[in-house]
Amino acid sequence: MSETPSKARAQSRAQSRARSSAGRTAILGAMFLMATSAIGPGFLTQTSVFTVQMGAAFAFAILVSILVDIAIQMNVWRVLGLTGLRANELGNTVLPGLGWAMAACVFAGGLVFNIGNIAGSGLGANAMLGVDPAVGGVVSALVAVLVFLSKRAGMALDRIVAGLGALMILLMLYVAVASAPPVGEALKNTVAPAEVDFLVMTTLVGGTVGGYITFAGAHRMIDSGFTGPENLGHITRGSVLGIIVTGVMRVLLFLAVLGVVATGVTLAKDNTAADAFHHAAGEIGLRLFGVVLWSAGLTSVIGASYTSISFVTTQATSPRVRSWATVAFIAACAVAYALLDSAPQTLLIFAGAFNGLILPVGFAVVLWVAWRRRDLLRGYRYPLWLKALGTVVWLLTIYLGWNSLSGLVALWG
Repeated sequence: MSETPSKARAQSRAQSRARSSAGRTAILGAMFLMATSAIGPGFLTQTSVFTVQMGAAFAFAILVSILVDIAIQMNVWRVLGLTGLRANELGNTVLPGLGWAMAACVFAGGLVFNIGNIAGSGLGANAMLGVDPAVGGVVSALVAVLVFLSKRAGMALDRIVAGLGALMILLMLYVAVASAPPVGEALKNTVAPAEVDFLVMTTLVGGTVGGYITFAGAHRMIDSGFTGPENLGHITRGSVLGIIVTGVMRVLLFLAVLGVVATGVTLAKDNTAADAFHHAAGEIGLRLFGVVLWSAGLTSVIGASYTSISFVTTQATSPRVRSWATVAFIAACAVAYALLDSAPQTLLIFAGAFNGLILPVGFAVVLWVAWRRRDLLRGYRYPLWLKALGTVVWLLTIYLGWNSLSGLVALWG
């Protein structure tokens, strides 16, 4: 008789541990999906070029951008997590049709940018193994397809983005140490910069939380079932740690390039990041750059595809249908890449402009719910300081959106 309660307690503890483990995996996956979606081929180029331009003073721009990114993601993850609604669903709830308009922009932007992500993974495969970039890109797209064809696609997605994210950080750490950067000068410029460039800061913010990236991790968290006030701790930690992972990657790349630049070496303008790796660690460094670029391209393909499809479907859509839709999305991008070899510049400008509207519009929806729709927050009393901080940052996102639209003006001119 006494064994039954003991067995019941043991079974309860086992189930609790299993739920806890599943929760950690899901939040880790959501966190890394957001982070690795931001760490794409463009991220590597952007960070390297700004480091060459600004030197150690770039450290201050990185710090400010990280703080702004945290303010945005804390609000986005908290509102979406508490409501249990994706951004498109929340948009339609606030203003019927708005969510689908956002979905159209995200889907169109994701389609074009994914061609660039596949191209980046192809170039990474070339630097890593010497294979033809076209072949490397198509094979990388196939790897992404296999992730979504897995019987447990959600778990496969969580594990591959977390694994590749950790790999990129470790490799970047090695190169950063090998380049022997002037860390003291970088630390000094973090709080007392020799130069401040507001445009660089806003560019970093747009590259880290712009477009679909803003909602990638939050959508994955919702699909994993971690919503509501009872999961607020998980939600908050995931939102902050995701940005910190992205920030660590940017800091390490900054230090790696800074160490090379500080020696007086002039890096190639057409492939700054690869040249920095080469100077820092020789032929091994070039191969490591290939691994990082391939990983960045592949995880961005996965992130862009997953998030784009999450915007044009609802939570009522079956996981099987979503997986096949994602596979079709990746396949279409891979075929376009094979035919075009890269995303046409004109399409990238159009996609960038529409993508730039996602953050100010989507963030406005998030803040509206935080300020005015407590009914959607399940009775949660939203912190005033977080709403106020989010509102200030929202004004910055309007500036980013305006800048993105200027790309269309330049194109028409």
